[in-house]
Amino acid sequence: MAKKSAIDKNKKKIIKSKRHEEKRKVLKRTIMDKSISQEERFAAVLKLSALPRDGSRVRVRNRCSITGRPRGNYRKFGMSRIAFRDLASTGQLPGIIKASW
Repeated sequence: MAKKSAIDKNKKKIIKSKRHEEKRKVLKRTIMDKSISQEERFAAVLKLSALPRDGSRVRVRNRCSITGRPRGNYRKFGMSRIAFRDLASTGQLPGIIKASW
């Protein structure tokens, strides 16, 4: 089990990134648009840098929804390989069967 503080911190980052997602998209579009004057684009760069760092989606860490483990996660299932194997072997994941030959 991961530390509760790390899990909570990651949840706050997720909330903050969703809150600032639209602002960041607009500013990045403005920065990349070559038809806008360079002064306006530079002003957009300054506004983007003034936003909180944790508002970026890149800062969010994929964690297991069951244990909070930060590594070895399957995005499709939202859990770590260890939790996935435990649940699959006990038959708690519908449609997942252990291969045997």
